[in-house]
Amino acid sequence: MDSVSRFFWFCSGVHADTLRNFPTEHNKYVGIGATIFFTALFATLSGGYAMYFVFSGDNFAVFFAILFGLIWGLAIFNMDRYIVSSISKNASVNKQILQATPRILLAIMIGIVISRPLELKIFNKEIREKLKLSYLNGQRSKIDTLNSTFQNKYGTELSKLKDLSAERDSLQADITRSRYLLNQEIFGDKTNQTSGKVGYGTYAKQKEEVLSQKVARLEAVRAEISAMEGFVRERRDQDGLTSQRLFSNKQLDSLANVAGFADRNWALGQLSFKADGSRDLGTYLAVAFIGLLFILFECLPVFVKLMSDKGPYDIALGNTEEAAIHGSFKDRDFEVAVTDAVQDTRIDAETEKRKRMILREANSDFFEG
Repeated sequence: MDSVSRFFWFCSGVHADTLRNFPTEHNKYVGIGATIFFTALFATLSGGYAMYFVFSGDNFAVFFAILFGLIWGLAIFNMDRYIVSSISKNASVNKQILQATPRILLAIMIGIVISRPLELKIFNKEIREKLKLSYLNGQRSKIDTLNSTFQNKYGTELSKLKDLSAERDSLQADITRSRYLLNQEIFGDKTNQTSGKVGYGTYAKQKEEVLSQKVARLEAVRAEISAMEGFVRERRDQDGLTSQRLFSNKQLDSLANVAGFADRNWALGQLSFKADGSRDLGTYLAVAFIGLLFILFECLPVFVKLMSDKGPYDIALGNTEEAAIHGSFKDRDFEVAVTDAVQDTRIDAETEKRKRMILREANSDFFEG
């Protein structure tokens, strides 16, 4: 437990030697350090999960995810540790709030960044369904666009093919009816379109000739239709319409598996809306509360430090810092005094040396005179 406590003290950024003298403060900073540690742990998982989708499909995707997750977690750990340790309880309340405001804003941004990839994992099933529906609608829209473009580009040929098909259907019906009338004429059935005479007579020959003309025309129309259909089929292949098909369930699953971070993030945003565009309040609140939970979790160490009373550790730490500052000033003053004394000694030595030189020169002049 001592090792665990020292580890969490390190996470909270305290001065362990000073804190060790105040047992009543131990649990508070163990809690703050644990919060910072688990925030960094969530950041590691979040960053690794996000990076896994960035390198999805790569052979080293797992390696890059672990590496980036560790780097991101350590960065968040370092920032959180600095944020908490830099708030001084020896300052006034207003100054503490002023110190904490930019740190709280930074903590909110960190919480938002951490929460998003974890939200993607929590709503993974719903996101996959939303992506599959989006891909299916996108493919359907693509096919409709290609068909519309093809219709405009080859409108004349398609219109002619339609007319030929209508003529073929009309000829087939007319030939069936003409054959029936020819049989009635041959067997002598009396109607308003037959003579009623049995045998292959003049009227029967006339009806057979008309029937032959219709059959010949039908063959010609079928040949034109076959040629036109071949032309249209070739153009469809060239324009890519033939190869376009709606995705199967297996294909949709594969596309959802390789979806990138941006697509999944978009799908998560779309979960808050219904098909008619109205907001789905239940899903919206679920996503929002999860994000707020991580933001609060990230801001919690700062709030705990602000709300906690000024304890003996804070007073002792303040005294230690003040003593260190005074000691630094004393050392500096001592160094300045020593430097000044040395400088004065040097000046006095130079002055004495000059006096001796002047006296020596004066004595020399006196004896020479």
